[in-house]
Formats: sequence, structure tokens, C-alpha cells
Amino acid sequence: MWAHPPWVGTFLSPGNRGRELAEYAGWCNAVEGNTTFYAVPSERTVARWAEQAPVDFRFAFKVPRHITHELRLRGQGSVAALSEFLTAIEPLGERVGPVQVQLPPSFGPESFPVLARFVGRLPASHRWVVELRHSAFFDGGPAHRRVDEMLESAGVGRVVLDTRPLYAATPRSDASYEERRTKPKLPVVTDVMGGEPIVRVIGSDDAGGTADGLLAWLPQLASWLGEGLRPYLFVHQPENLESPALARRVHAALAEIVPELLPLPEPIPVAPSSEVTGQSALF
Repeated sequence: MWAHPPWVGTFLSPGNRGRELAEYAGWCNAVEGNTTFYAVPSERTVARWAEQAPVDFRFAFKVPRHITHELRLRGQGSVAALSEFLTAIEPLGERVGPVQVQLPPSFGPESFPVLARFVGRLPASHRWVVELRHSAFFDGGPAHRRVDEMLESAGVGRVVLDTRPLYAATPRSDASYEERRTKPKLPVVTDVMGGEPIVRVIGSDDAGGTADGLLAWLPQLASWLGEGLRPYLFVHQPENLESPALARRVHAALAEIVPELLPLPEPIPVAPSSEVTGQSALF
């Protein structure tokens, strides 16, 4: 996300509604773009994103859940819906990073032929990654090996959903319990990552524990960069209160290991919410 009400006064300026993406781009150089999982964005919305996002900013959008969870990648309907989605985000040009195909936990080995057909039809105009959530794709068994071979041959990576920080801490909020309900506890598998590895770290209510989980990825991130890959690391917290600052902390730590890492932009100073007393204060 880039527009989160609790960030107003810390990461986002008060009274700047509708311009959050431009400010967020000063904190981070990529976003997961979860909004497209729920709906195809309108032409006007995409134009606004293109106007606010710098040319070197990257959106790692998710394919709409209508395709992955309702149609379950089946039939010409999924092909047509995917085409509609890609046409919608086309004005963003190079700002579109790897496109994520997030599948539900119920999408298991019996659906492998459907996944293979869908992957085989993916247009080469975009880079693709698949997030699997069925346990059989993580146990080293036949289904795991089969899906890895198929994705690797197609040049498609697997998204890493790292929920270890979430499950390592005792939940302290309703949001944390909800995260546990919707985020499975699965092994971390990094065998098939593609040219642009995506790691999604799901943290806990505690920012310190979340930071520890993020910083544990530094050696792997440095290794990928050394191989010429372009990794993405996304941070989630149950309430996402400190996520932009945590992301910058990881980037700074990585820069100490990889000195040639390009710096992040400097954020625009944000006035605390308490300093904005009314509309007149914005002019």
C-alpha cells in the first residue's frame, strides 16, 4: 500500500489526500500494488499513478483475484480477463515490475495442468512470478519438483511468503490474529526465483521482531545482487504502522554490504498532524 491513514503525520503529509503515492515514492522505490488483486484499475486511476510515480519506481502488481481465485486460471475467461488487466496497467510502462499470480491454498497438485497451461500462455511482454500456498509445493516431493521444473523452464519465479516473524511472536492485536488466519505457515523455498526475486516478509505487532526477520534476508539479497538479479523485499505488519521506516532500514543495512547499491530518494519532510489545524493551514 502507499495510502495508509495511520501514516499521516509520519510518512505522509496531512491534507495531501490523492497525492500519497508521490510521497511514498520518497520512502520506498517499489510497492506491491495489492489494490489490483481486488479490481482492475480505471484509466483515470492509472494515469494518476503514472503522474505521481518516478520513472525508476516499480509496481509489483497482483493479477486480479477474479482470475486466480474465482476462475482459478481456467478457460478463455481467464485469458480475456488477464488481457484486460495488462491493457489497464500498460500506460505505466517500465514502472511495471514483475507481475504476481497469487494462488489460494486450495490450488494444489491436482490443478497443476491448469497452472502449466496458464503459464504457457503468459505474454513475454511482462516478467512473471507465482505465489503458491498449497503445502504439497513446499515439501520437496513430486508435486514440488514438478512445479519448480515447469516454472523454471518458463522463466517464471516463485514468490517467497516468509511468515516466520509473524508466527514467532505472540499476537497482540486483532490484526495479528487476522494475519495468521490468512497467511499460511510454510517453509521458505528459494530454489526457483527468476530474474527478479520477490520476498514478502510478514511481520508481527513488534517492529523489532519484524526488523529481525527482514534483516535476516541481507545475505541472500546481497548474493542475488551479486548474481545480477533484481530482488524485491516487501514488508508487512499486522497494522503496517512502521513499514516504510523498516523498509528503509533494511535498504541502509544492505548498502553497507553492497556499497554500489543505488540510494533511496530522500523523503519530503512531513508536518505532524497536530500542526495542521484546518484547511487554511494548507495554503
